[in-house]
Amino acid sequence: MKITRAQLAKTFDHTFLKAYATEDDLHKLCEEAKILNTAMVAINPVWVSYCKKELEGTDVHVGAAISFPLGQTTIPEKVSETLKSIEDGADEIDYVINVGRAKMHDWDYIREEMEAITKVCKERNIIIKVIFENCYLEKDEIRQLALIAKDVKPDFIKTSTGFGTGGATVEDVKLMVETVDGAVKVKAAGGIRDWETCKAMLEAGAVRIGTSSSLKILEGFDAQ
Repeated sequence: MKITRAQLAKTFDHTFLKAYATEDDLHKLCEEAKILNTAMVAINPVWVSYCKKELEGTDVHVGAAISFPLGQTTIPEKVSETLKSIEDGADEIDYVINVGRAKMHDWDYIREEMEAITKVCKERNIIIKVIFENCYLEKDEIRQLALIAKDVKPDFIKTSTGFGTGGATVEDVKLMVETVDGAVKVKAAGGIRDWETCKAMLEAGAVRIGTSSSLKILEGFDAQ
């Protein structure tokens, strides 16, 4: 595929979401993001204000992971966490759906949740991404979630947290891209640690890549 190194770096949501994250870890993440000029740093909400200061004067966004990684909080709690993250300086929000409700095929709940969080983000010009956690879902469930997103129109739907039993697959990315049919963009995340895997996700139609291996992927790109 034809892509420059700079264009590739700008697809990355450079990620550090570990439970043991320290200020040193987040400082390193932001320094790398500035050098590489990634799209975003993906972090837990407690670090939003810190990273916002670290990235001041750059066009690297700060992205908060909401109800991460389980998604098992109420809609009002997710909305509240979203609003606090935006108040602290988040430019983008990635929230985890209630996967249990998806498994129950409670599509009205999923829609209500997606509409509520998308609304507060859109009103504030904040990019909103909806994490499906595909490793726990059947293909028809992924398709139904994507159809709801096609109607609600968050900015992105996303394959995975990276904390489940599996991450992004080319098959799932293609399914999501085909189902939303251009109405919503797709982010691939989870297990993307080298250029070949990253390339396959981009070729399948993903336009953002969530990864903690940005440097390694770029080294692979440079070596080709």
